[in-house]
Amino acid sequence: MRFCLMIEGQENVTWDNWRAIAAATEEAGLEALFRSDHYLSVQGDPERGSLDAWATLAALAAVTSRIKLGTLVSPVTFRHPSVLAKNVVTVDHVSGGRVEVGMGAGWHVAEHRAFGFPFPDTRTRMDMLEEQLEIVNGEWVEGAFSFDGRHYRLETVDALPKPVQRPRPNLIVGGGAGPRSAMLAARFADEYNTFMVSPEEFARRRGNVLRACEAVGREPLTLSLMTPVLVGRDSSEYEERRVRMAERRNESGFAPSAEWIAGTVEEAAETLRTYEEAGVERVMFQQLLHDDLDMIDVIGRKLAPLFA
Repeated sequence: MRFCLMIEGQENVTWDNWRAIAAATEEAGLEALFRSDHYLSVQGDPERGSLDAWATLAALAAVTSRIKLGTLVSPVTFRHPSVLAKNVVTVDHVSGGRVEVGMGAGWHVAEHRAFGFPFPDTRTRMDMLEEQLEIVNGEWVEGAFSFDGRHYRLETVDALPKPVQRPRPNLIVGGGAGPRSAMLAARFADEYNTFMVSPEEFARRRGNVLRACEAVGREPLTLSLMTPVLVGRDSSEYEERRVRMAERRNESGFAPSAEWIAGTVEEAAETLRTYEEAGVERVMFQQLLHDDLDMIDVIGRKLAPLFA
């Protein structure tokens, strides 16, 4: 099981925060740093701002040396697929081949209304996702590419330069592993990521993705989980962080649900082993206390070695 960090960038994460988080992630030995791709707080706090996801990743690529950098996930509603493909290639070149990209249909209605992004119905967004996945892949292969779909049309484009990573950067599809989502991942992606579910539900979703892979005649995808983390070296350190999380969420009686990776290092490891048995190959720890750099160190130096 491999460990990554995931930060909700729309909750007032500043550039200084990002630089510190990236440095801590590298020093702790974690594999990758992912960020959400939102323009508005998903917790409904109008005082919280967000830097653009891909501009942030490009900047972080220039000040890091080892960790991979990516989005979980970029919604199809924010960017034309050619813009997204070019953003990914740019970060791949700046980083020397360390970019990953997660793609999804989008869900946060309020930010679309606030910023003027169209937000079509679910079926249409899934149609857009299918076309975007095909276009992004088509622009990354050698030679010219054309596309004529319902939502996008490209005329004989040879998008240069190609990614540093060949045949392409790691492409992640995120969702609930419904029939269409699983099939799109099997056809176009390298990894399937799902969010905050029990080990039993993860195993069920994993089965859906594996059956989709079998149906199209390809090897199984990597299966990963994004889920919140709250961990301490001992019970008192954990409790201190739980109180801070309660204050951050404005929930005085806050207690992590069963789907969180929470508790002492040993307790977190015990929970993670049940997910490993369910087929989780990579964990994106959703670090909601983004200014708590010490918890990154705990994850990388105390928790991760138990799974080396």
